[in-house]
Amino acid sequence: MAGLVTGDSIVTPDAKLTGAGVNAIIDRVTKVDPKGKKVLLSGGKELAYDKLVLGMGSSPIMLPIPGNDLDGVFMLRSLRHAENMRRFLSNRKPRRLVFIGAGFVSLEMAVMLKQTDPDYEITVIECLSYPLPTMLDPELKDRVGNSLEDRGVELKMGARVVEILGQNGAVSGVKLDSGEIIDAEMLFMNVGARPNVDLAVDAGLDMGQYGIKVNQFLETSDPDIMAAGDCTNNMHFVTGRPNSGALRGPAVIMGRLVAKRLAGYEIPFPGILNACVCSLIDLNVAATGLNEQQAKEEGFEPVSATVDSRSKHGMIPNMKPWTLKLVFDKSSRKLIGGQIVSDAMPPVKEIDAISALILGGKTVEDLTVFMAAGNPDCSPEPSMEPIAIAGEQALQKFRN
Repeated sequence: MAGLVTGDSIVTPDAKLTGAGVNAIIDRVTKVDPKGKKVLLSGGKELAYDKLVLGMGSSPIMLPIPGNDLDGVFMLRSLRHAENMRRFLSNRKPRRLVFIGAGFVSLEMAVMLKQTDPDYEITVIECLSYPLPTMLDPELKDRVGNSLEDRGVELKMGARVVEILGQNGAVSGVKLDSGEIIDAEMLFMNVGARPNVDLAVDAGLDMGQYGIKVNQFLETSDPDIMAAGDCTNNMHFVTGRPNSGALRGPAVIMGRLVAKRLAGYEIPFPGILNACVCSLIDLNVAATGLNEQQAKEEGFEPVSATVDSRSKHGMIPNMKPWTLKLVFDKSSRKLIGGQIVSDAMPPVKEIDAISALILGGKTVEDLTVFMAAGNPDCSPEPSMEPIAIAGEQALQKFRN
């Protein structure tokens, strides 16, 4: 969307598959026949199988509101979606853009477009009370909101779009539940994804709340059919309950585990943490596990610690501030979640470290002895090492 790469550069070429000895068929499966152990393709051809893997992904959710079929309404889930949006922006030259949903896809898109063309008038509308509500607790929201508003992105939090308005078949604005009307020539909707499970339902496979039911080895209710990725009913590692996890990380690992299972390995999928990173040009947000609000909703009694740190030693020029929040379960004393808001480089490795600590079942005591690599040019002084210091602060709360 920013014009930094071409569409072809992000698509896996067929040669990569055929070169590995894979017979790549570009077609649509219209039916799965578990009893006959075959699949039917749209052209009428049948393919027999010994083992079948379903990796059908998910589709963006379109809100069922009047006007959602107008010209100028877009969602983003595929290369085709992105190409259609770029073509619309180039040909129609809209000036007023409305984004429904304040998740990381919407915010990254809004900030990128505003940087590309400062003349865009961009409004982000979110039904909850602050941006990135599934990632952050309220105490960290102001850094994100202030950064967006400083860039000229207007936020409408706690508001719902009840109608998309149009003129001559094209978007002209949106109407909010308050009655307010916001003018727009283009609308971007990002409110989540729905698993693609029609084939599995028709095949009689067991379904869960969020997709196809699988066991820890990603096997469905049919022992010869496996499923992986966005179309499966994921289990959250911390809660042990079903959770939506349509993210890159789980899908990649599930795909690898399916391949290993077919090769004879027995490596269980641990469950999802929904670790993610949102890059807003000069502000980066990362989260994993449960935030404090989610922990309460899941029945935990959370204990949290929030620390301010920085990207480099205080004596090094160009030091950037960042804030870390860790969430623990009072009963088990285990780490169950983490959040980072940083003015420095995206804190991918830091949030990955927190994910590893959660998956390892580490407790608040374990975090007090977390030993991090250090260098003045790329890490804070030891007294401000955020993970260990957050562990120290949480330990005092447990004691009190």
